[in-house]
Amino acid sequence: MTVVQGTTVDLVTEDGVADAYLSRPDDGAPHPAVLLCMDAFGLRPRLREMADRIAGAGYTVLVPNLFYRHGRTPVVEMPGFIDPAARPEIFEELGPVMRSLTPELAVRDTGAYLRWLAENPYTTDGPAGVTGYCLGARVALLTAGTHPERVAAVAGFHGGRLATEDPDSPHLVAASVTAEVYFGHADQDPGLPVEQIERLEKALTEAGVRHRCEVYAGAHHGFTQSDTAAYDRQADDRHWTALLDLLARNLTT
Repeated sequence: MTVVQGTTVDLVTEDGVADAYLSRPDDGAPHPAVLLCMDAFGLRPRLREMADRIAGAGYTVLVPNLFYRHGRTPVVEMPGFIDPAARPEIFEELGPVMRSLTPELAVRDTGAYLRWLAENPYTTDGPAGVTGYCLGARVALLTAGTHPERVAAVAGFHGGRLATEDPDSPHLVAASVTAEVYFGHADQDPGLPVEQIERLEKALTEAGVRHRCEVYAGAHHGFTQSDTAAYDRQADDRHWTALLDLLARNLTT
């Protein structure tokens, strides 16, 4: 198994300084870049663990604190095991923070993250892969559509509000996407009803985007997050297979 090295880094954006976690194979060599867009619960041990797993497959992985405008990690203190049903105040704190990350700000930030990765000595030349979870799935799709020359593969898992009727809905960037796209939807996710799944599929198909969208039967929103009540090991294993296959097809290690 590849030994990885993880460290905390700071990145300068147009609006400030974002703290982030960087994980890479501990061989001193450059590797293809992957941007991991966090879920709403923020940059925490589970996401560092996920970044390490991707890095172990031969990639240099950056996980920025998408909420850096509200402070360094942890922006909102999280329990070791997250069960929103038992702790409804979690979303009372997170709601305003989540809503403040508009598509415009997210796209501006990911441009900075991708530039930072491109200039890092531990990344190879060429476009990056992007994967996102929960709200990070929206950010991942927006990134692929607004920075198409920099993104070769994009994945999103248990994303919500991916194809709304809002004028800035993420699915509206489909025509600009040149990356291969994979989405793993949770079929028990109120944030992504069937009509949005169909609208996203239609947008990607009509744009001619290479893509696969799958609905994970029985999975709930957050199924990849082992530190939450929504975790589903079978769905998580399926996610890892899909993600690593997507990266291997599109990024040269």
